[in-house]
Amino acid sequence: MTAKHPSISVTGRGDILLRIGRLLGDESGDRTRPVILAVVLVLAALGLIEVASASSVESVAAGRDPYDLPLKQGMWTAAGIAIMFGLARLRTRHVRWLAWPLLGAAVVALGLVFTPLGMTVNGNRNWLGFGGFTVQPSEFAKLALILWAAAVLSRKQALLHEWKHAVVPLLLPAGALIIGLVALGHDLGTAMIIMMILAATMFYGGVRMKVFGVAGIVCTVGSLILAATSGNRVSRISSWLGAGSADDSQGVGYQALHGQYALASGGWLGVGLGQSRQKWNWIPEAHNDFIFTILGEELGLAGTLLVLVLFTVLGIAVFKVIARTQDTFARIVSSSVITWIIGQAVVNIAMVTGLLPVIGVPLPFISYGGSAMVSSMAGVGMILAVTRPQPVRTVRAKRQRAAVHSG
Repeated sequence: MTAKHPSISVTGRGDILLRIGRLLGDESGDRTRPVILAVVLVLAALGLIEVASASSVESVAAGRDPYDLPLKQGMWTAAGIAIMFGLARLRTRHVRWLAWPLLGAAVVALGLVFTPLGMTVNGNRNWLGFGGFTVQPSEFAKLALILWAAAVLSRKQALLHEWKHAVVPLLLPAGALIIGLVALGHDLGTAMIIMMILAATMFYGGVRMKVFGVAGIVCTVGSLILAATSGNRVSRISSWLGAGSADDSQGVGYQALHGQYALASGGWLGVGLGQSRQKWNWIPEAHNDFIFTILGEELGLAGTLLVLVLFTVLGIAVFKVIARTQDTFARIVSSSVITWIIGQAVVNIAMVTGLLPVIGVPLPFISYGGSAMVSSMAGVGMILAVTRPQPVRTVRAKRQRAAVHSG
């Protein structure tokens, strides 16, 4: 018997992907965008499992419920997924309308950090406290900056050969203001990620390499100055270079060293979920920036390679849908968001494996943190929104309007 709608039959993995695509508002039958969603959900699930494992011991030692942090992370993950699905159904023009309001809100929120609403955590003043909730505005500033930069660059395409149009207002004042506010809070890691995001938007936006190169030099010099003016950062860099004191393993290099112990003890297949030894207060804040080391200890080389493969598949799938996208704004947004997510993942993994000094950036979708989770999910939602094929009627209407104007 012939099915009434064979294209959405429940038999076969491809048909399941089509159903997921329809939930994302995509009727084109493209199976790549559902793959993006699936990879993100798998990474988030891995994160929830490892947060539950890595945080339980410290929670018990502090007299808290061992399920407190995983429950909070689960709540933020659910909120992030809901936001991602909601944003995925927006049209590109709606996303563009959000650019200026989101940038304004991000700047205001970053400024509020330096008011009584602001909080200092581990030496960084980059949090806002509202009742029992805390929010990190710099995480949402990343996405706001991407949307705003894409809106500006897509409208100035014909003028970008002039350096002043490539610099103003992208780098000055907007970029410098956001980076400056984050740096004032002593969060060098996030400031460097925002510099990377700015570089990505300029590159994908078509800014000339000469301007791009000069901006890169300025950002590099700025990062070095910020690092050199902090004793703690200098100590971390010295420890990474092997120039620390003999007892550095009990000082600034303690966290990095025990993170490498955790990865080394994992072997090929790990010691088993929940069986990490280093999480027993050997790695401070193991559920945050160093969660990849706990994952490597419990799931072994196989688990770490799984994470790397998932991020690789995510990047390939996103750039595959970008290749089909003709809208300049959509290409800049989606390319910059995936560069932010993959780039931050590379920095985090390089940091915990000793390839980079410890600068304190979370592993997207896996590290504990509601702000980071929601902002990353929202970024994926923006990718799914701007790369969604437009309805034929919309394309026809645009062509008709263009014909009227040209006539």
